[in-house]
Amino acid sequence: MGKVVKAIQDEYPDDFAWCYGCGRLNQEGYHFRTGWLGEKTITLYTPKPEHTAIPGFVYGGLLASLIDCHGTGSASLALYRKNGYEIGDSAEPPRFVTGSLHVDFKKPTPQGEVLKAIGTVEEIHPKKWRVKTEVYASDIIVATGEVVAVVMPSTFKQKED
Repeated sequence: MGKVVKAIQDEYPDDFAWCYGCGRLNQEGYHFRTGWLGEKTITLYTPKPEHTAIPGFVYGGLLASLIDCHGTGSASLALYRKNGYEIGDSAEPPRFVTGSLHVDFKKPTPQGEVLKAIGTVEEIHPKKWRVKTEVYASDIIVATGEVVAVVMPSTFKQKED
């Protein structure tokens, strides 16, 4: 289990594929990829040596970014499915931004482990979705979090002069 093969981020239009966490076009970014795992969502990521807090342990900001992008990607997956689409269909998926982010660090996160974010998605409003995430290193929960993801407002789109 090293890669999410069908990821919602692959479907984002180029204008919205630049996020440092999950944007496929941001060459310096993490390139998080979120897909389905049954009725839950999954993102896998192997931290690099530069993602160190102290020797042997992962920087907490990486975990927060993982939970954040996993949350918005999971909301996009859920609304896309609700609208009758799956990854690979020709329809453009909805894009979300973070309305709120809460992270609890449970245990130190060892370097050298694949991190697995597993999400549970709940619709709370037509334009807001809550995603609860557990992040595992091996079989140990190292962080939990919650994202309230909001459908991206039209004001985020670039204006042409």
